[in-house]
Amino acid sequence: MQHNVDGADGHHRPHVSLAVGGHLPFGSRNPMHPSPARFPAYTFDLSPPAYDGDLPNPLDTQHASSTLLENARPPMANERHHRPSSRSTSFSVIGTPSIAFPEPQIYRSVSHKQSSRESTLQPPSTSRPPNHHFTQSDLGPTRSIGMHQDPSVASFRSTASSYYQNNDDYNYTSPTNEFFADDTDDITRELSDFTLNSEEGLRRFQNGELAEADQEWHRLVPNEARDALGKKEVQRQSVLFEIFKAEREYVADLEAVEEVFIAGLMKASPPIIPESQLSGFIHEVFGNLNQILTYHQAMLAALFARQRDQHPLIQSVADIVLDTTLKSDFRSAYETYIKHYPLSESHHRKQLKKNHAYAAFIQSVSTDQRIRKRDLITFLSRPVTRLPRLNLLLEQTLKLTDEMHDHPDLETLPIILGILKDCIKSTQPGIEAAESKVKFWELCESLVYQKGEIIDMDLYDESRTFVYSGPVSRRARSETGFSSGGWTELVAALLDNFFVLTREEKRPSGSVKRLIMSRPIPLSFLRLGTFDSAPETRRERAEDGGLLDSLRYQTVTLYPFTVYHASNRSTRRYTLYVTTEALRKRWQSVLVETIGVFKVRQDSNMWFDPQKVSDNFFRVPGRRSEPAVRTSGRINSGVPFNYGGRKFIVVGCASGIYLAHHGTEQFRKVLNNVNPASISALQTLGNKMFNKLVVHADASVYSYSLETIVRVGLGHAHPQTIEVVAERIGGSDNNILFCKHLQIGARLLLVYASKKRLSTTLNLHVLEAIDTSKVMPSPTRTAATSIVSYRPYGDPGYVPKDAYDVVGLVKTIGICTNDGIVTVDPTNLALSDVAVVPDLQGASNNPPVAALKVNLEGAKPLGLLRVDANELLVVYDVLGCYINRRGQPTRQSGYIKWETKATSYAHRQGHVLLFSPEFIEIRSAINGRIVQVIEGNDIRLLFSGPMTSKDDPVMFAMRGDKDDGGGVSEKIVELKETSEIAPVTPLSASVPVMWDEWDM
Repeated sequence: MQHNVDGADGHHRPHVSLAVGGHLPFGSRNPMHPSPARFPAYTFDLSPPAYDGDLPNPLDTQHASSTLLENARPPMANERHHRPSSRSTSFSVIGTPSIAFPEPQIYRSVSHKQSSRESTLQPPSTSRPPNHHFTQSDLGPTRSIGMHQDPSVASFRSTASSYYQNNDDYNYTSPTNEFFADDTDDITRELSDFTLNSEEGLRRFQNGELAEADQEWHRLVPNEARDALGKKEVQRQSVLFEIFKAEREYVADLEAVEEVFIAGLMKASPPIIPESQLSGFIHEVFGNLNQILTYHQAMLAALFARQRDQHPLIQSVADIVLDTTLKSDFRSAYETYIKHYPLSESHHRKQLKKNHAYAAFIQSVSTDQRIRKRDLITFLSRPVTRLPRLNLLLEQTLKLTDEMHDHPDLETLPIILGILKDCIKSTQPGIEAAESKVKFWELCESLVYQKGEIIDMDLYDESRTFVYSGPVSRRARSETGFSSGGWTELVAALLDNFFVLTREEKRPSGSVKRLIMSRPIPLSFLRLGTFDSAPETRRERAEDGGLLDSLRYQTVTLYPFTVYHASNRSTRRYTLYVTTEALRKRWQSVLVETIGVFKVRQDSNMWFDPQKVSDNFFRVPGRRSEPAVRTSGRINSGVPFNYGGRKFIVVGCASGIYLAHHGTEQFRKVLNNVNPASISALQTLGNKMFNKLVVHADASVYSYSLETIVRVGLGHAHPQTIEVVAERIGGSDNNILFCKHLQIGARLLLVYASKKRLSTTLNLHVLEAIDTSKVMPSPTRTAATSIVSYRPYGDPGYVPKDAYDVVGLVKTIGICTNDGIVTVDPTNLALSDVAVVPDLQGASNNPPVAALKVNLEGAKPLGLLRVDANELLVVYDVLGCYINRRGQPTRQSGYIKWETKATSYAHRQGHVLLFSPEFIEIRSAINGRIVQVIEGNDIRLLFSGPMTSKDDPVMFAMRGDKDDGGGVSEKIVELKETSEIAPVTPLSASVPVMWDEWDM
């Protein structure tokens, strides 16, 4: 069946026809007829058409010449061809009606028909046509015309029946004309006779076979009937007819989508879209369109049945629409589709750009009579605009429904309108979110990054959203860093996790690329400066096309605002300009709101939870400190450990080394070593037991018994007993620069570097810790003499004099130097093969390696960590890069720039934690993506391993929260890795029989 669906989306769609005068009944010839008004293009501004007020009756003779003739046009040839010859009616076509018609509101009871037939009809004649509509003479005298036989509207019958039961003696009395019931009977008889004559026109309308100009209610109704009904009822019937027409066109369009677009893609040979992607593409583009179509096909069938029974005077369609909108999944089906619509459109447009076969297919089907050269987007948007348009028509129906006679629509239509408005309102946020997602995708695909730099902004996470974007200007800077007087046009984009400054660049292909002008700023580091500075002026060349444009200028007012990077306040500070004060306020509003939301999300989804250990005992002098108060001094080292089933913490500061139970402020001094450079606790490894505390202080390394340290710290032993069991590892005439304990395989090693006087190299020593359970105590040993808890592990070796730290790998160790990280075998340092990583030897003929080498100049290596079995991450203070097991750069020699300049780092469960004085920057070791940022003041890493258990925390110190007469507190904090919260099993699922006796 071919459907004439012209104008489904604002394309030649007729307005609800109110100017119905000037037309002869369907089938007769009229040399002049009006061109109906058109619907405006739909927007989300749902203001109804201006029907309020007393409209001029288009049937009045005083308006015939002014209104109708001004809008008249000659009929088209095809319009005359499709009209059947005029049928004779009981109305006089020329002249005045044979009876004086009043203007009653004639309501026809849906349930009256059956009762009337049972009481008044003779046995049906076998010669009567099956589609015969009973006339007034068939049914006998009555004041209502009941012709509905469709069982789908049974719910309405009861309402209408009760309505007419309360109005059995209904007689309409005009305020100006008195008339009798016989006049109303004449009206109903005439309309019933006309129903017989209009069946063919109605059938052709429902089949979509009428010409566009004839698809109006007034084209199927004689002038005399319109005169009899009156202005308001004519308008109401026109609106109801528009509901039938709009629903028919809507269903035809959705069916065309399935039959032309979807079926065409699925049956195409060769495939237009790869078979592996076809089902996903159809789902992404067309969504649940079929589900919506099913509802409207059923509603259209019910509407057409109602129209066949009651035409030309339709009592109501509210019951049919209400039955459809109340279905359980009707609203959710529309919400699902509408919220996804912007994404559907985006997928379609992307496919058009990249798939020439798809573009050719769309072009080829546009000639189909059902498509009529309309774009697929027009069809995809039909469900988005359908409910608002239906809402407008129903609002007009309600406005035109007579309130004097308690019409059932007065109760039913407000219910439907409430349902539709709630549905429209609920989908609006979803549409905005989807449109934001589309803009976000467009931004992501157009970004052009600086070569070599790895920037992972987590753009393709499902929760990522696009917040705001707009053009901004920035003063160009010269090589000296000062403003050069020029201007740069940029586009600023605010995401839910980054702020990006780009410069748009149009390519010859027509696409737009956005070059990242400065590294995107994570919202964790974005800070807002001034937003109230005085406006500034900018001179621009005039663009009026004159010959002297190059010499003419105009002044433009610009409004500045400032944002900056919290870790680089001076070098990454941006003053941007917009053209109005409203835009500046808009930027301030969205920035404040987005940063606030981001912080809340971060606080509720932390990868590492900072837990306070101490924030009172350790103090440093402050402005409020009392002169006589002695403070412990700044914390510079510390380590947690377990002993005897209890958890302890040892802290080194300017006044010595203290011990306390974990989580308490009851610290007791156990050692007098001031400002220890590092403290390590060697406890167990497998079945080996060490229980040693290693202290690097005063250019020497000492080892103490943990048991003795604990007993002294708890007050169970005298502090002098510690000196008896102390062991000096080294440092008599040597200057020990650094000391670290490492776990290499099944061994626990103590590695330290010493430098003799006047020496230009460093001696690197490796000692292996001995299981203390196998060491026999020596009663004759004096304090700090012989070493019994450690033994040499290979011969000492030499390392560059600028070495400052050591890091352990699986079988080797890495020594951090200014020129890179030197890897050696700890079993024999003297004869070990030496390699420097990263290996940049191919920089001369490899541009990416050369670029990496340039960026590494001046960077300080901090260590390296294993990412997986084949790759390692080399950590510098300002960036990181990836290498393979041979030390060669991977990932095309890409590098990751940190947001802060790190002083130390830790490695935990696939994350690298970068410590700087003000921030802890936590990133994924696999891709460098920032997952969390912790802010503080004077942050120092105290303990990071090596890990003996997955529960080992990372411990750091920072400036505390207390500032009083005792000084400013030093806070000790532990970072503990969090775990994802598992979904909670509903109680009903865990206890399925709980409510059985309640039948729940």
